[in-house]
Amino acid sequence: MPVIAAYMVPHPPMIVPEVGRGSEEQVKATTAAYKKVAEDIANLKPETIIISSPHATMYADYFHISPGRGAAGSFAQFHAGQVRFREEYDEELVKAIERLAKENGFPAGTQGQREPALDHGTMVPLYFVRQFYSDFKLIRVGLSGLPLEDHYRLGQLIRQAVEETGRRAVYIASGDLSHKLQAYGPYGFSPEGPQYDERVMDVCGRAAFGELFDFSESFCEHAAECGHRSFLMMAGALDGVAVEAERLSHEDVTGVGYGICTFHPMGTDGSRRFLAIRQKREEQRLSEQHQNCDPWVRLAWQSVESFVLHRRVMAVPDGLPDALFHRRAGAFVSIHKQGRLRGCIGTISPTRDSLAEEIIRNAVSAAVHDPRFDPIRADELPWLEINVDVLGEPEEIQSESELDVKRYGVIVSKGSRRGLLLPDLEGVDTVEQQVAIAKQKAGIGAKEKVSLQRFEVVRHT
Repeated sequence: MPVIAAYMVPHPPMIVPEVGRGSEEQVKATTAAYKKVAEDIANLKPETIIISSPHATMYADYFHISPGRGAAGSFAQFHAGQVRFREEYDEELVKAIERLAKENGFPAGTQGQREPALDHGTMVPLYFVRQFYSDFKLIRVGLSGLPLEDHYRLGQLIRQAVEETGRRAVYIASGDLSHKLQAYGPYGFSPEGPQYDERVMDVCGRAAFGELFDFSESFCEHAAECGHRSFLMMAGALDGVAVEAERLSHEDVTGVGYGICTFHPMGTDGSRRFLAIRQKREEQRLSEQHQNCDPWVRLAWQSVESFVLHRRVMAVPDGLPDALFHRRAGAFVSIHKQGRLRGCIGTISPTRDSLAEEIIRNAVSAAVHDPRFDPIRADELPWLEINVDVLGEPEEIQSESELDVKRYGVIVSKGSRRGLLLPDLEGVDTVEQQVAIAKQKAGIGAKEKVSLQRFEVVRHT
């Protein structure tokens, strides 16, 4: 039996009257929609409720599923300790999800629990559900720092486990929207905040889940969203299923976005296998990009493939442009996978006899020697994007006023410590950010004075 219904809900503790003490009156529409969700769940009488919560145990590279027989929690941290929960976990379904994850080499399971108590991202939905229904077991799943696609994949595994065990289950994707909707809100205002809310409510209101992949990491970060990965996990649990979607409410009066939508399956629909569709489209795009890249990037590609597949540093090939043979320059090779950095290594000034050799060596280092990442595997090659930045000569400057994050990279120096940041990087919008990150990379304190240099680059993509 597939997942019988799914819900997108927020989790503001203040919506619980014992916590809000009257402030919940600001979000009456959200309260009314939440009660409608709870009544719907009661009518469906699920055996298991699966909740993905941004406030459950979270790791950068692993999805944590709460283990054991059950867990308890309360709103004591919100001065309402009298509101308590004691939930029983569906151990059989948890074991099925964990087994499928292991069989598929997927990083999810019950290891590494840090805080067994129920989190408020789980308890707020339970508060409303338990007003109408109590005959269920719970599964609690945390998010991760892994790509959006992996959250969808875990949703697919959850659905498969539900079908294998024959559970009658509903899925609750717990997550607030933007936290930066109003200047008077607790997190201030960002233009991306209202944009995020408008887009995500439109997408989920239409159940156009494939469009959830189109929200860039930088955009989500600037919007300070909370639940996007939770929503994608829910979407994966509905993969290949036609759904009837209903948008119940959206409010932003507190400066944080609260959106509620319901999703009821209406049979199978092969056109809604959104991850498979995305992968096919992305594979075609990357293949075309690889075939049409310029000689600088093609050389980096050849170097990465040679080392990853054959553990061999390639020789400089014939037929390269003269600029690669006869010029010496520092160069950085950056590798991305699914929009996320996968490796970046470079040289500030030339260390080889030619720019071609510089690129070949730095491409190998970016692929397998960047200490921030595991070495790139052969199965990742089709999903990589590579660019090459060729550095101009650095020039001394007297102050940050001579920098421009779009045009110039920066080198900061303090004694033997030296840090570099390239120009025109996603998410680096101000000179202050640029210098601060370069200092951090060099191990230089934020308030320490440094010598500054700037440089221009020619970026090959």
